[in-house]
Amino acid sequence: MTDIQRPLADLMRPTDIDSVVGQTALLGENGLVRRMVDAGKLSNLILWGPPGCGKTTIARALAASVDMDFVPMSAVFSGTPDIKKAMDAARLRRDIGRQTLLFIDEIHRFNKTQQDTLLPYLEDGTVIFIGATTENPSFNLNNALLSRCHVGVLTALGTEDLLTLMSRAEEFMDKKLPLSPDARTHLAQIADGDARFMLNTVEYLLTAKFKQELDADALDNAVQKRAPMSDKSGDEHYNLISAVHKSLRASDTDAALYWVARMMTSGQDPKYIFRRLSQFAMEDIGLADPNAMQMALAAWQIYERMGSPDGDLALTELVIYLGTAPKSTGNYKAMNAAYAAAKKYGSLPPPKNILNAPTKMMREMGYGAGYIYDPDTASGCSGQNCFPEQMGRQKFYHPIERGFEREIKKRLEYWDSFRKK
Repeated sequence: MTDIQRPLADLMRPTDIDSVVGQTALLGENGLVRRMVDAGKLSNLILWGPPGCGKTTIARALAASVDMDFVPMSAVFSGTPDIKKAMDAARLRRDIGRQTLLFIDEIHRFNKTQQDTLLPYLEDGTVIFIGATTENPSFNLNNALLSRCHVGVLTALGTEDLLTLMSRAEEFMDKKLPLSPDARTHLAQIADGDARFMLNTVEYLLTAKFKQELDADALDNAVQKRAPMSDKSGDEHYNLISAVHKSLRASDTDAALYWVARMMTSGQDPKYIFRRLSQFAMEDIGLADPNAMQMALAAWQIYERMGSPDGDLALTELVIYLGTAPKSTGNYKAMNAAYAAAKKYGSLPPPKNILNAPTKMMREMGYGAGYIYDPDTASGCSGQNCFPEQMGRQKFYHPIERGFEREIKKRLEYWDSFRKK
């Protein structure tokens, strides 16, 4: 491929780690990758980070830093035969004194068998292996492979990092971007940490013939915005819904609104979000505000009937309601405690006083003996025991002094006073 055909992001790719922008935790003083380069000896490595953060760039720069042959491979397009072919070639290089750095992009795409195929070659040093992944390695890579590799965590590039790359691109192309200062910052922000996306946009802006400088609004009209990162089944999906839950639990309503907006603007299924919010209403609010579940169901139903964008207000109202509601796990803990007791005590029969006695024989056996119809008592509570006699009384539900549970606690204490008598 000629330089004319190669994209700007590839043409500008650094050839040494000192030229790589960002990732100071790995490349800075005492960073994992920096120590490898300083020692002149590489170890097998998994680079985990979002798209466009520099995983491939770092791998190429590492190979150049220690003068190794760089062999790239994609797990999307390659299989076991390709691995074996690459290893045979690496052995031939080793015989003539050349080392090979095997780089496999999207390593999480390999199945267990394909990952296991790498193991003997890593063991005998046929290659130094670097794998790149956007997915959590602990979920998507075999323990056997992970145990033979260091894991380097990369983060999305910050706005300042992307502005630095923007300036480098102008120097490389010997052209000035047709952007106002605010538009430059806006471009770095909408790139959302993805250097590849930003450089592709910069290349377009530098080669297109704009008649005047673009402000932020004009830039939005000139280029396609990058949707906020959020896959629908991988790490980012679960990271965002976790952020929603944790923000609501902390009663940080504004943060919860932001994370829900992130999910919605990135194409997440609204039904999934409503289902998780309904779960939150049950688990984390419970009887501290019994209306929370009704709000969740009502908002869900309104959204299904009205759709977006009108129904988006129902989702926003629900998030605000849940975020500002009193929180309690009393309901959740009571369920777990009751289920644990049911398993522990087995099939104990109910006390006879609360059993029906539809036949003479059952009455003679004591069924229903001593039963008191509580609504007919002056207090509305007789204090009779409803637990199995062999089990004794238990306490599963412990309401808190917040929200509606404060009132429930008073009622329970009032009824318990009759049982103690």
